[in-house]
Amino acid sequence: MKPSTSTATAALTPRGPSRRLFAGGLLALATAGAALGIGTALPMPALAQGVQLPDFADLAERLSPTVVNIRTTERGRTASGGSEGDPNVEEFFRRFGIPLPGRPDPRRGTPRGEEEATPQQRGVGSGFVLTADGFIMTNAHVVDGADEVIVTFTDKRELKARVVGTDRRTDVAVIKVEAVGLPAVRIGDVSRLRVGEWVMAIGSPFGLDNTVTAGIVSAKQRDTGDYLPFIQTDVAINPGNSGGPLLNLRGEVVGINSQIYSRSGGFMGISFAIPIDEAMRVADQLRTNGRVVRGRIGVQIAPVTKEVAESIGLGQPRGALVQSVEKDGPADKAGVEAGDIILRVDGRTVEKSGDLPRIIGGTKPGSRSSLQVYRRGNSRDIVVTVAEFEPDRSARRPAAAEPGSAPQTAKSVLGLTVSDLNDSQKRDLRVRGGVRVDAVEGPAARAGLREGDVILSVDNTEVSDTKQFASIVGKVERSRAVSVLVRRGEWVNYMVIRPSR
Repeated sequence: MKPSTSTATAALTPRGPSRRLFAGGLLALATAGAALGIGTALPMPALAQGVQLPDFADLAERLSPTVVNIRTTERGRTASGGSEGDPNVEEFFRRFGIPLPGRPDPRRGTPRGEEEATPQQRGVGSGFVLTADGFIMTNAHVVDGADEVIVTFTDKRELKARVVGTDRRTDVAVIKVEAVGLPAVRIGDVSRLRVGEWVMAIGSPFGLDNTVTAGIVSAKQRDTGDYLPFIQTDVAINPGNSGGPLLNLRGEVVGINSQIYSRSGGFMGISFAIPIDEAMRVADQLRTNGRVVRGRIGVQIAPVTKEVAESIGLGQPRGALVQSVEKDGPADKAGVEAGDIILRVDGRTVEKSGDLPRIIGGTKPGSRSSLQVYRRGNSRDIVVTVAEFEPDRSARRPAAAEPGSAPQTAKSVLGLTVSDLNDSQKRDLRVRGGVRVDAVEGPAARAGLREGDVILSVDNTEVSDTKQFASIVGKVERSRAVSVLVRRGEWVNYMVIRPSR
């Protein structure tokens, strides 16, 4: 792909005498409008108050050489019914999970069904130089699966790169070209980044090299991934921008442009960048080990809603609700139970469920961590030995519960008919007690319970059998919401029943 030969720059505000005339003209127009009684006077613009919009021209000129275009190829046998097509379109469809449409034959006159084994251009993206000796950062999806990676610089040099390492979970990759004396970026401090602050992106949207776009930080700590709190901006980002830098006005990289929110496939004013501090932690491991090592404790989690927090006495919604515990995993061995709410890890507060995988993931495997959990109205500390994260590991799904042999209870004020679990069901579900739901109506049905659910606790009291269940429910006040800890399949969750509704 031919790189652009120049970098377009533009001043965003009038300069010199023209700025005074511009501001003065607006002031005169506003005053005249008020004097003539035409509506209300126009508000004074920022320029008239001595505040200038940023000019990105010098920044773009200085930083463009640190940004590269990345294109990839892969070798494979492709049927003649398709072609390499537009690599930018291919990258777009692949990134956003849209099936690639049919493509015309690349060689006129090639009989249908004939195959070829030549390199096929696969995608295009962006990246930026980390070090003068050739380490470059980009997105994992830009280079993942590529047989050949070609980097183009602003001076038209093209160099082949090798992939040092990729991490799909954070979408970060590091590649290396054989070169010295390259212009490298400066890494910024994300903690200093403020919502509303101006930022700039440089990349190759649709293959248009060294395209500069700008906007503001719209939000921070957006939870769109397991391990990353993204930076949200309104900077125009499109296919091909992936892997390019997000820069502050000091010329420092604060993020890697990675994703957009779109219903049309194009930019709709919302884009996301990986915070550079998170990305650098990943990059350091990739450069050292070629892979990323993360901690795990073997739990599946969910958010704690306001309704649940109030019903179980937690107060404000916080922490991570443990929905299931992996058998013989670190959490299971330490005594963590499904239904626990993890509030702190080694003194660090878990404000929301997304905080837990980030904290545990950043903990060195083999180390011992202290968990503060909330269980049935009380907090307790549990020490767990963190294990190394293993991809594609899943917990065994327990057998579905079957009706127990014990007599059913009468319908309760909650609208539930339940029965005891037999020993086999308890072993399969790995629970000490609980009751199986045999029929649901009224308040319980409105709350979402259904036949086959297993109730483990009611109002922060552990349920052992139908007799205890009846005793607890018999004391329930009709005017008060009741929290019920429910096991459904391999998942555990709280449900709130309102008897009086």
